[in-house]
Amino acid sequence: MAHAAFFLLAILVLAGALTVVLSPNPIYSAVALVLTLLSTAGLFLSLGAQFLAVVQVIVYAGAIMVLFIFVIMLLNLRAGEG
Repeated sequence: MAHAAFFLLAILVLAGALTVVLSPNPIYSAVALVLTLLSTAGLFLSLGAQFLAVVQVIVYAGAIMVLFIFVIMLLNLRAGEG
């Protein structure tokens, strides 16, 4: 059971990372990065590192992603510009 959860989270991390890199829309890319960070926190939980999982969610998925989304909105980025 634990192995299945670990592999499911690992697949979510890889899918989210590929979406971040391949998505032409910066908002979708930022949302996929949140998915990747939350899945990484789940991996930390499955490995027994609760402190790292909490820090991952609070610092990265919380604060850093709010900053990223704010910058994307401030710059008014759209897909296909450039």
